[in-house]
Amino acid sequence: MNLISINPANGEKIAEYSEFSPEETEARILRAQGAFESWSRLVLADRAKLLVAAKDYLLQNKERFAKLMAVEMGKPIVQGRAEVEKCALVCEYYARHGGEFLSPQPASTEAAKSYAAFEPLGVVLAIMPWNFPFWQVFRFAAPALMAGNAALLKHAANVGGCSLAIEEVFRESGFPADLFQSLMISHGEVPAVIGNPAVRAVTLTGSNRAGEEVAAQAGALLKKTVMELGGSDPFIVLADADLERAVDIGVQSRLNNCGQSCISAKRFIVVEEVRERFEGLFIEAMRRIAPGDPLSEATKLGPMARRDLRDELQRQVEGSVESGAQLRLGGRIPDGPGAYYPPTVLTGVRQGMPVFDEEVFGPVAPLISARDEAHAIELANDTPFGLGAAVFTRDLARGEKIARESLNAGSCFVNAMVKSDPRLPFGGIKASGYGRELSSFGIREFVNIKTVSVTS
Repeated sequence: MNLISINPANGEKIAEYSEFSPEETEARILRAQGAFESWSRLVLADRAKLLVAAKDYLLQNKERFAKLMAVEMGKPIVQGRAEVEKCALVCEYYARHGGEFLSPQPASTEAAKSYAAFEPLGVVLAIMPWNFPFWQVFRFAAPALMAGNAALLKHAANVGGCSLAIEEVFRESGFPADLFQSLMISHGEVPAVIGNPAVRAVTLTGSNRAGEEVAAQAGALLKKTVMELGGSDPFIVLADADLERAVDIGVQSRLNNCGQSCISAKRFIVVEEVRERFEGLFIEAMRRIAPGDPLSEATKLGPMARRDLRDELQRQVEGSVESGAQLRLGGRIPDGPGAYYPPTVLTGVRQGMPVFDEEVFGPVAPLISARDEAHAIELANDTPFGLGAAVFTRDLARGEKIARESLNAGSCFVNAMVKSDPRLPFGGIKASGYGRELSSFGIREFVNIKTVSVTS
């Protein structure tokens, strides 16, 4: 069986990659274990130097990697450049702060000396999605490698070129051979990799179904996991919000990466007092964005990553309209090749409709009316997910109180779109997963937090 990459802008085959045999996969895992043995003994300062080299290599090859993302999964090239720059940033961040995060932490006890030390676990398997094919990997790999682990990447089948390019980054930056490897395998081969004794932990970013399967497989073997799964992020607009600003940020959040982001705004909850004005401004702003060639500098909205994903999005739109939602913009699959889908707005959305109850992974914006602030919060929390949330208000203290105390999500932003940042922990609750990436919390997910106590 081969892994095939299809250009979503025109439906043409880009490349075909031979899938590894079980024997080849086993050999690569063993080589990763061997690389870990020496890498884990390397001092933190030397690991940091190689992360800086990876940062430099990313920036030197930014244009090539951005073009690769555009061709493989339809990301507008301008957004692809920004993604590569963010990967460079996370490498630099952990090179600079990893030593501080991993320094032993002393504790005052009856012993002569007590402290917590942080030691790497070993080989970590990363199962990553196609939507941010570089960033999702680097936000795991930079802290995991800095902590002294080895990494195996099972990337999505449609971004095989990106997978191999990331392996290239670490190899050409001087990291030890076999420390970071791409496994060209299908979904069906993942359980065998998880079951390999050399693999000590698993991290997954992806769908809830995939997360449930992988968590069960790893849990049965008592292997540590981190899960970053789906989201249905609420975007609350209160009566005193700056509506023009809320619209600008809301459209950007909804259409970035063609709406294919776990933390994009997915349910726009607007208090009735300003609903009509917000809807008018929002629809007009969405109308001004047209899908285009992802390789064009002017394109803000490329194609969706695959035609089957577009078909699923259309099902959600049609099901919601049948349940009473009003289609105000878009909502129809265009003629022609590729997986394009227009900016789409639905109003009159309520509980029980697919675009309210399910994750909407594409350029579709459901607009929902709330009676007042309390009702908006109730609607925001009425979801099985808990990844991100945003609230817009001119009263910053009020917004912070809502974000801090009322919204059930891993990341809550006031007057801004939800985004990941190396300096802040990232992850979700409920069906959006568990564990944290980034910041000091992320680098400590895949370490043994070891207690050392010395008595004289």
